[in-house]
Amino acid sequence: MRILFFAHLKDVTRCAEMNLPCAETDADGLWRALIAVHPGLERFRSSVRFARNSEYVGPEDRFNDADEVALIPPVSGG
Repeated sequence: MRILFFAHLKDVTRCAEMNLPCAETDADGLWRALIAVHPGLERFRSSVRFARNSEYVGPEDRFNDADEVALIPPVSGG
């Protein structure tokens, strides 16, 4: 699974993207896998949304190894 990080999440992970081998899972399982690799992400869990293959998804959606998943932090305008 290709994982993309944006904004301050790139700073926390020190990368813009990573490959994460992952069996089919839900959002909770994906969070656990990501936090195992990048523990600093845990504090952002409640405010970050997932986009799977360029579409926002909810916590009930499933992810598989062929997906591209972006972690989308809150956006502020100005």
